[in-house]
Amino acid sequence: MKLPWLAVDTPFPPAEFALTEPDGLLAAGADLSMERLIQAYSNGIFPWYSEGEPVLWWSPDPRMVLAIDDFSPSHSLRKLLRQIASQEQDEQPSVQVRVDTVFSRVMGQCAAPRDGQPGTWITGAMQQAYAEWHRAGYVHSIETWIDGELAGGLYGISLGRMFFGESMFTRVPNASKIALAYLVRYLAANGVQRIDCQQQTQHLASLGARPIPRGQFLQHVRQATAQPPVFWAPGTLDSTGKLLPLPDPTPA
Repeated sequence: MKLPWLAVDTPFPPAEFALTEPDGLLAAGADLSMERLIQAYSNGIFPWYSEGEPVLWWSPDPRMVLAIDDFSPSHSLRKLLRQIASQEQDEQPSVQVRVDTVFSRVMGQCAAPRDGQPGTWITGAMQQAYAEWHRAGYVHSIETWIDGELAGGLYGISLGRMFFGESMFTRVPNASKIALAYLVRYLAANGVQRIDCQQQTQHLASLGARPIPRGQFLQHVRQATAQPPVFWAPGTLDSTGKLLPLPDPTPA
């Protein structure tokens, strides 16, 4: 089967038409405009390609998904989360989880080459496109700050009552997992049932993510993205899933 080539105004073929080899490749071409990205994610499709390649669009089968109720932090992570919660009322807690305060830095850290990897799929064009999408209120960063320094985090897309996880990074052990745990609590408080994890990894499986059939995933995505959007704003997340406004800066 020949891979469809998309011009700027060509609609996506149905996600069910994605090739089985390589797993889930649906189409190539088009652009990373906001309109195109909204159309893609709302239909279970995402871009993934390397610098110098045309944009490649994917919809794997099965699809890795973290059901909010299935999130299962390890015993050590649960203990760490309890310690963080016990200190969150301190005037200056050592660990704080923030939302959308340094989105570009988070995406830049996620794009940095990893050990054993020569490059990144988060190209310069993708960083620019998702930064624009962030400014429009669709893409968000969840950030773990330790002693006033950015220690880890993740970013993803929020459409309706669906969250699409894109990438994570960590500089300090467990920092990205802390961000994910607080994101799960916030999404649970706002009626979001699932986080799209795109592709299967052992790391995500250890936290409760599981592969589900693409048809089941698409049905949920189309229903969830049609619902009213979750409220997002720059702020801090507490251990109950509340998004709190950033504290006013200390007057000079």
